[in-house]
Amino acid sequence: MGMRINARLPHAADLKAEYPLSDSIKELKRKRDAEIQNIFTDKSDKFIVLVGPCSADNEDAVCEYVSKLAVVNDKVSDKLMIIPRIYTNKPRTTGEGYKGMLHQPDPDQAPDLLAGLIAIRKMHIRAIKEGGMTTADEMLYPENRSYLDDLLSYEAVGARSVENQQHRLTASGMDIPVGMKNPTSGDFSVMLNSVVAAQSPHTFIYRGRDVTTDGNEFAHVILRGGVDKYGTCIPNYHYEDLVRLLDMYNKRDLKNPAALIDANHSNSNKQYKEQIRIVSEVLHSRNYNPELKRLIKGVMIESYLVEGCQGIGSDMIYGKSITDPCLGWEDTEQLIYKIAENC
Repeated sequence: MGMRINARLPHAADLKAEYPLSDSIKELKRKRDAEIQNIFTDKSDKFIVLVGPCSADNEDAVCEYVSKLAVVNDKVSDKLMIIPRIYTNKPRTTGEGYKGMLHQPDPDQAPDLLAGLIAIRKMHIRAIKEGGMTTADEMLYPENRSYLDDLLSYEAVGARSVENQQHRLTASGMDIPVGMKNPTSGDFSVMLNSVVAAQSPHTFIYRGRDVTTDGNEFAHVILRGGVDKYGTCIPNYHYEDLVRLLDMYNKRDLKNPAALIDANHSNSNKQYKEQIRIVSEVLHSRNYNPELKRLIKGVMIESYLVEGCQGIGSDMIYGKSITDPCLGWEDTEQLIYKIAENC
């Protein structure tokens, strides 16, 4: 085989024992998980704002961002459920480029997966401790999630992964909300089929074991726009798209119908400032149609300390994205206050 073993990695249980959660973090997660689940079961009308960098590339910058977010959260927690986005794995369209902190804890150095596993666990724990909010990550590699599954309150399955059988089956065994994005084609049926799969019980091989899952009643959809055969971005956050999604949900026997709207990616054509306008339109659509207000549970926003993005090099700007461009902190803070006023 054209493959060589670089190192044997620790079992998830061993890494958790070396970097354990405090009792206070365990209790915070229990409380936050219940609050978030109440949103999906319509016991709470709080609006979810899942916000943070495109990629979590620097522990200090990410934790500074989360600490700023915590100050805002104290002012809007009666209306909003803010979930810090700390994405430590990055899908790459061609397989090239920075793949996230899991692969490269230092973006300027060679991949080191052992150091990466330690780095992402320590970063999530520090962010929760300093910000007082449990976090979200992307399930890019299903077997790797066990290194973080005791501290995450939300996970997303990306556009390139949502048709993958292992992602769908693993999602069916999770006890937290999991968002299934529409594929890069924008196909709603594929996305909803993934929700059906994630909400159903399955038996399969997971981490070398024969497992059976119960199904995840909190699996739901995320609209992130699509791309046509010519590579043109086709947004799907407009009112007509949301009504179409509602109609398709109504024709399926799914638990807890819900959707989050990703304001960046193919919805904004990666024009990061457009996220402000897109969120405003989504809020208007919700307030115009009571059925959409019940269906649309929140938005996803890419945001960091400094707006825009930059390449990896020796003179990188602290707190500026090295993957997709993000909103800066000032715009983010004002946008969150606006969401709280209008959701």
